[in-house]
Amino acid sequence: MESKQLNKSKIFNDPVYGFISVQDDFVFKIIEHPFFQRLRRIKQLGLTHLVYPGALHTRFHHAMGAMFLMGEAIEVLRSKGQIITNEEAQAVNAAILLHDIGHGPFSHALENCIVYDLSHESISSLFMERLNKEFGGKLQLAIDIFRDKYHKKFLHQLVSSQLDVDRLDYLKRDSFFTGVSEGVISTERIIKMMDVVDDQLVIEAKGIYSIEKFIIARRLMYWQVYLHKTVLAAEFLLVKILKRAKFLAEQGQELFATPTFKEFLFNRYNKDDFEKQPQILDKFAMLDDFDIYASAKVWCDHTDIILATLCRNLVNRHLFHVEIQDHVFHENLINSIRQNTAQKLSISLNDTDYFVFAEKVENSAYNTNSVNINILYKNGDIVDIAQASDQLNISVLSKTVTKYFLCYPKGSH
Repeated sequence: MESKQLNKSKIFNDPVYGFISVQDDFVFKIIEHPFFQRLRRIKQLGLTHLVYPGALHTRFHHAMGAMFLMGEAIEVLRSKGQIITNEEAQAVNAAILLHDIGHGPFSHALENCIVYDLSHESISSLFMERLNKEFGGKLQLAIDIFRDKYHKKFLHQLVSSQLDVDRLDYLKRDSFFTGVSEGVISTERIIKMMDVVDDQLVIEAKGIYSIEKFIIARRLMYWQVYLHKTVLAAEFLLVKILKRAKFLAEQGQELFATPTFKEFLFNRYNKDDFEKQPQILDKFAMLDDFDIYASAKVWCDHTDIILATLCRNLVNRHLFHVEIQDHVFHENLINSIRQNTAQKLSISLNDTDYFVFAEKVENSAYNTNSVNINILYKNGDIVDIAQASDQLNISVLSKTVTKYFLCYPKGSH
């Protein structure tokens, strides 16, 4: 058997961290698999590039970055006396690589628009099970860690918690590609401060300010990038396009679509279907941003005026006007805008649902009901960040902020 030292290290040049080397042959096989390579064709931030033009990075970028940070975390924890075997290190690297593999086109933007009653996390699990069969059970430990069924709980926390390497990477990476400097965090310092006590991930007290910055950065990035009102307008426009296309498909109308996309356009697949018909997962694995965008471009000339108008608005970036506020929009205002829109577009009042709608978004920077971010003091005390911080009051940290927004065509109000 070839010794570890003779394995040729594969190197990826990452714009955020520099060179990322992959020395484990099995981990490299996962990266090379078509299921994983598909992530190159799915944008990390959906339609955010319509607001921040640099946000064209993909789920592939993010998964590779998260794996890099996982490697750093393993090294730090081992240096502090934590026992992490080579098998566990391989498994936790595989788990973080595959944590987002179930994302559909445009990531979160189209969740539950292409398949039904099935989250991207559930599809990730299905992909992992399939890969586990292909690799002869070698992914079982990674799956156990991913599902928090492995006895070393801190390994799952590194993959999924309020301070996991997933969040550390996406904040740093998304701020880099959007140019929004409020999201910049010191991933290196946070990881250097990590330790494990009683099987729980903790942060040494001298790293507390880096954690405060991380929580503030997360809050700011949500309002400035992920929940930016124009980003929301763009993503809801795409949702409305899918809704209209599905409606027309169900009416038996002919619609151009790539063969893979057509499969999901003319069928309403749910969790049961995916579990009973394994071939649906293979079809989903061929679906990406390009299928949706190619179809939307062709639909710009569709005979259905609603679909055509929505698609032209997306392709030419004529986005909805958005108003956002802290309380629910008055029904009279919405009805007035609906009537104006119906007249302007010569459509029925019912069909204005595609152009005029009110929704809400929620943002919570820190969830006190979840697994806490714990600070470790020199005397051995472990305190939740919300109590330990002298900057962030617990009520501010844990409060869920709800905002309401109203979308409508420009000139309808």
